[in-house]
Amino acid sequence: MDIDSSVYKTLLESTKAIPWRIDWKTLQFTYIGPQIEALLGWSPASWATAQDWADRMHPEDREETFNYCVSQSQAGMDHEADYRALTKTGGYVWIRDVVHVVRKNGEVEALVGFMFDISERKKTEEKLITLQKELEELSFKDGLTGIANRRLFDSIIDIEWTNARRNHQPLSVVMLDIDYFKQYNDHYGHLMGDDTLRQVAQTLAAAATRARDFVGRYGGEEFILVLPETDAKSAEKIAERCRSMIAQLQIPHAGSSISPFLTACLGVATAMPALDSDMTAFIDSVDKLLYVAKQNGRNRVECAPPGPTIVAASAPRTR
Repeated sequence: MDIDSSVYKTLLESTKAIPWRIDWKTLQFTYIGPQIEALLGWSPASWATAQDWADRMHPEDREETFNYCVSQSQAGMDHEADYRALTKTGGYVWIRDVVHVVRKNGEVEALVGFMFDISERKKTEEKLITLQKELEELSFKDGLTGIANRRLFDSIIDIEWTNARRNHQPLSVVMLDIDYFKQYNDHYGHLMGDDTLRQVAQTLAAAATRARDFVGRYGGEEFILVLPETDAKSAEKIAERCRSMIAQLQIPHAGSSISPFLTACLGVATAMPALDSDMTAFIDSVDKLLYVAKQNGRNRVECAPPGPTIVAASAPRTR
């Protein structure tokens, strides 16, 4: 059974997809479906050449999309392209062009294709991308305090250790533990304890002022600071600033045996990593210094003694 061209045309124009045809030699539209006007506002008659198609494309999409489609067409390869098309009212609609290259005697004769409105799909994709970013951020954020968590610390310390080794710069780490926090929770309750952890986290974040300074919750009532390009003397000053700022909060702590207010002890170490330096051993050394601070009376800063890996940088940043 033969189907005449009018039937084909009726079928094409009854779909949401917008059919079109371009003559390859002249780059002129020989046909574009009337659906184009309902979607973009431009009449079919206004689509004269491929240049009209290019001009009605978002400036950010135009060059890449145009060059891609031309190169694929010249190669005789069917292809698809997503881009934002300009509406007559000045807005943009996401379009997916599905292009078939028609060849005759081995030469490209025409391009035929369909335009699809994929705006809703793009909105969904953008929402999913935003959600994914939020989930990634949440995966690196401590749910209670809002600062970085242990997972992000593990990533950051690895990066900064590598940078310090490559650039021959000092790297300092401060580990902090709230004194007698179990007794605090026993006396005031866990809700008050959670609020106190949040206050301490905010205080530490305010104490570390440079863009690359890292503050995170290490676990429980322990916090950790990573201070790139910071020598031992500067790191000690920052640790003492943290200790002092926490004391100045004057959070009552009836369960403490050393102060009527909340206090903290801190361990501090600085390394100039060499090729054979052990990052894990260095972090363990900071943890041991924190333990020493507890043993020596709490509410204090304990620093590593001078040694092979505890050195000052040749030109450390000042604080």
